[in-house]
Amino acid sequence: MAYEQIVYEVADNIATITLNRPEKLNAFTDIMMSELIDAFDKADADDNVRAIIVTGAGRAFCAGADLSAPARTFGSTDEGRTKRRSAIGADGTVDWSSEAIRDGGGRLTLRIFDCLKPVIAAVNGAAVGVGVTMQLAMDVRLASENARFGFVFARRGIVPEACSSWFLPKIVGISQALEWTFTGRVFAAEEALDGGLIKRIYKPDQLIPAARALAREIADNTSQVSVALIRQMLWRMAGADHPMEAHKLDSRGIFARSPSADAKEGVVSFLEKRPAKFPDKISKDMPAFFPWWQERKYS
Repeated sequence: MAYEQIVYEVADNIATITLNRPEKLNAFTDIMMSELIDAFDKADADDNVRAIIVTGAGRAFCAGADLSAPARTFGSTDEGRTKRRSAIGADGTVDWSSEAIRDGGGRLTLRIFDCLKPVIAAVNGAAVGVGVTMQLAMDVRLASENARFGFVFARRGIVPEACSSWFLPKIVGISQALEWTFTGRVFAAEEALDGGLIKRIYKPDQLIPAARALAREIADNTSQVSVALIRQMLWRMAGADHPMEAHKLDSRGIFARSPSADAKEGVVSFLEKRPAKFPDKISKDMPAFFPWWQERKYS
């Protein structure tokens, strides 16, 4: 896919995805959604990519949905109305399972949720609406002093999307999540840090170097298969109803990975006091039980 609204670059084992509509403050469109999903597909399929950074071009990260774009927002365009009609039967009954009612931000965050590589948000400026909810499926959020955040949906007469009712309380707690979504206010990076939404604040010119340093630490020191498994284990156990579910999964992971070439290299490199060179690859060495969540029965 040739990209119109994002830039995808890989260098030194790090994929950088840049939202690239600076004249529109990187406002979100269906085209951007499709391109982002494709970029995550591309990064997952490339063993050379060890971590992903997502940032914005210009002075914004993403200013939310593009209310002026065709084929877009709140079902108010011709295409939006057509999609709505396809979900409504002749008798006026809504088919709530119809593909036509799925929101674009949710399609994106579900794809990020399934990602096999660590994802770092480098929030360079305004991030409101889907500009902030898309970040919730990312693993670490770093922000510039210029960043601003806003879960503005109640001020637009709608509700939060992009699976944020699942992600946001897990990240910041239910009370903070409700305050931000109830008020819909736009708040500064300092409040985002205090509320647990972001990890750290940087000077604008230090943001990308900091994100790359974190990505580099992962790429240089860890097994890519282990990191892929850890990412999915922690995210998916966030919804488990008992620690026994984690015990089942942890046990599978330890049993499968203990005899691996990576595990041998991890021990030998430690004893020899040298950096590890892990040989296993995501493309061919994931354990047989992966992806476990697709099993019809889990015991």
